[in-house]
Amino acid sequence: MIIEKNFSLLDAFYMTVISMTTTGFKEVKPLSDSGKVFTVIVIFAGVIAIAYTGGRAAQLLIEMQIFRKRRMSRKMQNLSGHYIVCGYGRMGRSICEGLKRNGAKFIVIERDGSKVDELTENGYMFVIGDASNDETLKRAGIENAKGIVTVTHSDAENVFTALSAKQINPKIYVISRAVDEGSEVKLLKAGVDRVVKPFEIGSSRMVQLLLRPKVIDFIEGIARKENINIGLEEVTVAEESLLAGVSLSESPLRRDLNIIVVAIHKANGDFVYNPSAKTKILGGDQLIAIGRSEDLEKLVHLCQNKN
Repeated sequence: MIIEKNFSLLDAFYMTVISMTTTGFKEVKPLSDSGKVFTVIVIFAGVIAIAYTGGRAAQLLIEMQIFRKRRMSRKMQNLSGHYIVCGYGRMGRSICEGLKRNGAKFIVIERDGSKVDELTENGYMFVIGDASNDETLKRAGIENAKGIVTVTHSDAENVFTALSAKQINPKIYVISRAVDEGSEVKLLKAGVDRVVKPFEIGSSRMVQLLLRPKVIDFIEGIARKENINIGLEEVTVAEESLLAGVSLSESPLRRDLNIIVVAIHKANGDFVYNPSAKTKILGGDQLIAIGRSEDLEKLVHLCQNKN
């Protein structure tokens, strides 16, 4: 408005906007030489401002991603007694949902980088890489993990992952899916503790749903903890626990907690189904109990502590 005396406030504002954004519309009025020089300066200033703003935005985005990765990395380093899910396909997603629903700590290993957004959105801790690679497993805390499940699309990758996992952590519990019919033997030889064949499990479940639908509904309700305040828990009795050396009748399980011990997995590998009241609980035994969720939490505390 100062340089071009015949420009109104709206004309000057309009010319500034189209110049700074490099839109390139025609001038509202002819410009003098001074006006042309000023327009060039405005264009350069606009380009520099846009470039700077875009650069800062990209920098902030990258810094946020780096900060998120570092925070997740520190969180994974401090994990212990967690689970590792190898493969984030249809079955992997379902497993993660189940673990999250049960409040379990877990880390996902997935080789497909395009799934990062989905994993981040769901709030899962994850490692992008090959699950059969030792370094990838170590980044997921395999040394301190309690169990690992391999549900990749390849039986060969499941075998190599199981071998690597057992080599790094011989005590880890390994579950693997068998894609092909003849892969079960190879997976077992690789150190897999349990092999799951989805087609067999699916057909068996359908048969049970046909013959005993209410039983299956009850069991699934307990497993999923949906619409029912009853749970089924597996807990190991510590050597220093108050329950160690005490019979079931002497323990507070039935009397105070109203918990039913369905079976006891003894330290020597024997299974005692429907144990009698005189059965003694020993350190190292695994109790399989059914009861209300809050009472089962008390049982876990009782099995691990003296007090």
